[in-house]
Amino acid sequence: MTEGGLVRSAGGVVLRPQEVLLIRVSDMKGRPVWSFPKGRLDAGETPAQAAVREVREETGWSCRIETDLSTTEYWFQREGHRFRKTVVWFKMAPVELSGVPDGEVEEVQWVEHTEALRRLTYASDAALLSHALERDLSSR
Repeated sequence: MTEGGLVRSAGGVVLRPQEVLLIRVSDMKGRPVWSFPKGRLDAGETPAQAAVREVREETGWSCRIETDLSTTEYWFQREGHRFRKTVVWFKMAPVELSGVPDGEVEEVQWVEHTEALRRLTYASDAALLSHALERDLSSR
């Protein structure tokens, strides 16, 4: 949902033993970007509802939220307009493969944690994964 230059989104870091679910998309210049599934909140939707929906739509996996992770914020520009984007992140666990990825995502892969930390395009995503793994270990 966009509100006067603010884009509200939510997403999930989906973990299973030794692996994390990553998606590959292309940026505005056509370069590959490895990240986590996320997307905009629909009208009346909570961040948790949006995160579960977006993960299912972008990966085909139905997941359950285990805990809140963090909220990230960044700026981006599109068509000459500047937007501030906030993303509420949740640590999630897969329940079942229940569909196929939508057309927004080019590739979906389960990746071993150490490889994922190397593969993620943005340092902020690697930090988010590290945080999720720390929370995962502390909850055992």
